[in-house]
Amino acid sequence: MVATMILAAGAVSAAPASAQEAHEATLAGHAYLAADTFVPIPDDAPDALAISAKFAGPNNLRTEQLETIETSSFMSADGAPRLTGADRPHAGQPVQGFSGIKPAGDGGYYVMADNGFGNKANSPDAMLMVHKVDPAWERGEVELEETIYLKDPNKVLPFQLTNENTENRYLTGSDFDPESFQIVENANGETRFWFGDEFGPYLFATTPEGVVTEFHQVKVDGEIVRSPDHFALKLPTEPGGSVDFSVRRSRGLEGMAASPDGKMLYPMFEGPLYRNGSYEAAQGGQFLRIVEFDVSEGEFTGRSFKYPLAQNGLSIGDFNMIDDNSALVIERDWGEGRPAKACEGEPTPNCFNKPAKFKRVYTISFDGVKDGGFVKKTGYVDLMNIKDPNDNAVLGGQGKGFTFPLVTIEDVHMVDDRHIIVGNDNNYGVSMGRKLGQQDHNELILLETPELLQQAMQN
Repeated sequence: MVATMILAAGAVSAAPASAQEAHEATLAGHAYLAADTFVPIPDDAPDALAISAKFAGPNNLRTEQLETIETSSFMSADGAPRLTGADRPHAGQPVQGFSGIKPAGDGGYYVMADNGFGNKANSPDAMLMVHKVDPAWERGEVELEETIYLKDPNKVLPFQLTNENTENRYLTGSDFDPESFQIVENANGETRFWFGDEFGPYLFATTPEGVVTEFHQVKVDGEIVRSPDHFALKLPTEPGGSVDFSVRRSRGLEGMAASPDGKMLYPMFEGPLYRNGSYEAAQGGQFLRIVEFDVSEGEFTGRSFKYPLAQNGLSIGDFNMIDDNSALVIERDWGEGRPAKACEGEPTPNCFNKPAKFKRVYTISFDGVKDGGFVKKTGYVDLMNIKDPNDNAVLGGQGKGFTFPLVTIEDVHMVDDRHIIVGNDNNYGVSMGRKLGQQDHNELILLETPELLQQAMQN
C-alpha cells in the first residue's frame, strides 16, 4: 500500500527526473450531459436557493429577474467577450462543474460539483452537490441518476455558514470550493465522502447522504497554510497593512488521491506555495505539494511529496492512484478552444484568443521516493491529440482525430488496465472551448491507452 511503501521517512531526494514517454490514446467512448441541466432544491432547503446565481452580476449585487445577466467566457480577451448564452440567474440549481470522479460500483460514477459560479462572493445561492451519473457510451449521453446535497446539521464546521441559521445548514459555494473527492471507509467500516477544498484550503468528510462528519485545516510541514479566503484571515484595519497567506486564491487543494487501502489521503495543491518571498521551485521549475493525511487518526502526518510542473504557470486538474506506487495526474494550461480557430491579429468574439495547447494525463511513480522528494513522471497522453478511428466523438469530431480543448479538465480515473475516463469542469456560464457561441457541456471521454497504464504499473 502507498502508506507503507512510499512514505517511510528518510533523506530528501534530489530534483525531479524529466524522462517521460508519450503514449497514444484512442477514443473508445464519448458522452455528455447538456450544459442547461438543472435540479430542483430539496423540499427542506431555504427558498432563497430556488433561484441561483442572483449575485453573479456586476459587483455581486442581487439580481432577481431570471436570465438578465449576460455571460461570456472568463477566458475572453478584454473588449472581445465570447458570449455563452447561459445567462443568469437560473431557476433551480445547475448541474455543472464536475471536479472529481469516483466509480459508483455499478458501472456509474459519482461526480462532485465545485463551488458554483467561481468565487465566494458570487456563490451564496449555489448548492454543493455530488451527482451519480451513468455514461451511456452507445448513445453519447450522460444520464443523471441521483443528486446528493451537502449539509452540516450537526454544526461540525467551526465557521459561520451562509445558511447558518437554518435547520439543515445546506452548504453553498460561499462556504467551500470542493475540487477533489474520494470515497473511503473509516475505522468503523462506515463509508465517507472526503472533499479537498480550495478556499481554506480545508479537508472535510460527509456521510454518503451528504452530512458533514469531519473538518480539518490543511497543514504543510506541520503548519497550517491559508489562502485569502480562509476563515481566520481578516483585512487589515489600517491602509497599507498586509495579510499573511501562502496559498494563492483558487490554488488550494485541487487533486486528492487515496491509498488503495483507504488509510491515507494525498491532497495536492493546484498551484505552488508562496514561501520566503517567492513561489516554491527547484532547478528553475515550480512544483506542487502533495501532503499526507491519516484517515483513522484524523491528522496530517507532516510528510509530503513534490510534483514537478512541466512548465511554470500550469495547473493540475485531478489525481488518482492506479496501484500502490503509481497514479494518474491531469496537468493543463489555462487555454480553451482548438488552435486551428485561434485569433489572428486582434481578438474578436469569433475566435479563441488563448487556445488550448497543453492538456495531458500523466502517470507518476512514487517508487523509491522519500519524504520531501519529487515524484517521477513516467508517461503521458496528449488530450489534444486523440485518435478516433471509429468516429466515437459526439462533439468536436475531426475525421479520425479528436481533441479535448476545454479549459478546466478536472476528472480522471482508471477504468481497467486498458482504459481511463476523463471529464471536464464546464464552469457553467463562463466556459466556451468546444464551440464558438455555445456554453461547454459536461463531457466524459473513455480513452483506450493500454501502453500508458502498463508502463505505469511496471514502474
